[in-house]
Amino acid sequence: MFNALGELEQVLRELGLWSQTAPEDWRLESQAPFCVDTLALEHWLQWVFIPQITMLIEQGRPLPGECRLHPMGEQVFAHLGRRRERLLAALISIDHLAARWAEAVRQS
Repeated sequence: MFNALGELEQVLRELGLWSQTAPEDWRLESQAPFCVDTLALEHWLQWVFIPQITMLIEQGRPLPGECRLHPMGEQVFAHLGRRRERLLAALISIDHLAARWAEAVRQS
């Protein structure tokens, strides 16, 4: 999963979607899925998703079983056209890995 998160970060950087400035705290506190009401998806991935998943892995805690990043990314990043292919592939990879990780934790 660390590799998949690293790939996601790299692709976001290459596409110019990686921000050097953190959003205001109130934007990170949204209760809406993907903080859709306060953040762009790329900012949510950078400032919420990647840090939270990294923390869960480091602490040996279960990951969310269904992230559903790919369907959201497909809509949000449609404007990128073919340039979004690697980004969508990274999101699919994370979706699959999270589901497998959660299943393994449930079975143990």
